[in-house]
Parts: sequence; structure tokens; C-alpha cells
Amino acid sequence: MKKFRKPFATTILSAFLFVGCASYLHKTGISLERYRSDLESKSVLVDSLHWKYTEKPGSAETLVVVHGFGGDKDHWTRFSRHLPNGIRVIAPDLPGFGESDKPEGLNYTQEAQADRLYHFTESLGLKEFHIAGNSMGGGIAGIFAAKYPNKVKSLILFDNAGVKSPTPSEMQLIDMQGKPSPLLVTSPEDFDRLLAFTFVKPPYLPSFLKSYFANKSFANRDWNASILKQIRKEGYFLEEKLTEIQAPTIVIWGKEDKVIHYTVMDVLKKKMKTKLETVLLENMGHAPMIEDPKLSAKLVQDWLNKP
Repeated sequence: MKKFRKPFATTILSAFLFVGCASYLHKTGISLERYRSDLESKSVLVDSLHWKYTEKPGSAETLVVVHGFGGDKDHWTRFSRHLPNGIRVIAPDLPGFGESDKPEGLNYTQEAQADRLYHFTESLGLKEFHIAGNSMGGGIAGIFAAKYPNKVKSLILFDNAGVKSPTPSEMQLIDMQGKPSPLLVTSPEDFDRLLAFTFVKPPYLPSFLKSYFANKSFANRDWNASILKQIRKEGYFLEEKLTEIQAPTIVIWGKEDKVIHYTVMDVLKKKMKTKLETVLLENMGHAPMIEDPKLSAKLVQDWLNKP
């Protein structure tokens, strides 16, 4: 029996149509999420680098939010939805991530990103604001607060990097054994393992979005690995700067965080000289603002409302 074989050109066309459809669905889904959160997509050129960011308009307090390693501005999209009207939210893609420029040969350490973030905020005319960050973004936000104290009204840290925990996390134990980082996916199918490692209850993602993010994470593996290498070489830089932070600070941590152990908060309590509040969330993983955006937004709202 003669087997029917699709012409090569037809096969390629079908592949492009599938990819195009997946890309369209992804863009539509993300656009809808941003629309529901009253977020506008914007861009700005800063020191020859194109930054993409989202902004929720508001005339009261301004909150700059910084994503973590391998993340992007949409890590804060659902969180922003639960903040009250009037709070202006600005969520950038850091250079090297998301839709912002990714030039090779650039320094992507947390300190270098904090300095770039300073120039980004200057380009937007932001004089004084609150700053929040998660994981790597928390390390960057903390360094920013230490280096540019006159710009920061308060600091909000979600499971921040940059400080050595007295108790090693599960990821640190894996790293000490010389095994590959659990933050780097080995295949699109490995994305489920990454979600389970990062969250207690992974956020709902439609299948087309999940597939898109899985393929994107795998495609960016080598690039992300190169940035992770720079960050590890930098060491615990934020810890060296803790005494320089002047802004009142709240630290929010998931107790089940496998990436960075919550005992980092003990170091912060010991070394920081400013007003400090800590919140430990039961049954929560490494990114509370994604896992429970409503609760995270409420904690931040209450913090911003304090005299």
C-alpha cells in the first residue's frame, strides 16, 4: 500500500500556521489580562536600550515593580488588578528579559540592573516612589533603595535574592551537589516541573498560554543560564548594602519557597537599620504576587496606607 506523504512545503506551511496561531493566541491572552488590569503597554529608549513596560495610570502613589529571574513585566499583571484605582503601577521588562533589548556582552548583575533601573525611572520623570521586587527583582530593588535613597519612599520585597539564608533552600542544596539549576528547563515538557518547584498552587494558565511559556522558557535556556552565571558570580551583593537602606521596608515571603529559604528574613532583621515589617505566608511558594495576587495586593495596599 502506497503511503501518502505531505509535500515538504506543505509541512513547513502547516508548522508556520501552528506557530502563528499559538503566537496570536498568546498575544490575545496577554492583552486581555493587561486590559482587565487597566495596564497600558509602553516603551522608552534609555541609554540606547529599548525598554518595554506596562503602566496602570494613577494620581496617588507610584509603585515600580521589578520581576525576577527569567520573568517579565506580566508577573505583576494580575497583582496590579487588585490594587485600588489611584495607585500608579509601572512594571518594566529589565534589559535581557521579556520584550526589552537583550544585547550580548552586557553586564546583567543585580547591581548593574539597579543602575539601569535608576536611569529608566529618571527617563520617566519619577522623582519619588515605592519600589517592589520579587526574587532577583527583590535584590535589584533592595540595591536600588540602598544606592538611591532619595528616590525611594518605601521598599517592598517578595522572597528577595541577594542575601544568604542561614538555612539552605532546596535549590541551594541542589546547586551544592553540582546538579543543573532547577530554574532552567530541559525541555518544554519540563515546564510543569518548574511550576511545581516554584509554586505550592501554580496559577491557572490556559493550555495555549502554558505551551507558549513552556516553549519560550526552553528556547531561552542558554541565555538565562548565562545571566544566572553572572548573578552567582556577583554573590550576595544586597547583603553588603543592607545597612545603607533608609526606606521603611516590608518583606513578604512564602514559607514553602524552595528557591530562597525564608530565613533570609532573620538576616534582614539583624542587619537593616530602618523600619522593617515581615510577613510569612503559609502554603505559599517563591512568588506570592503570582500565586495569590489578591492577598499580595492587599498586603501592599495596607502597607502603602500606613502613616
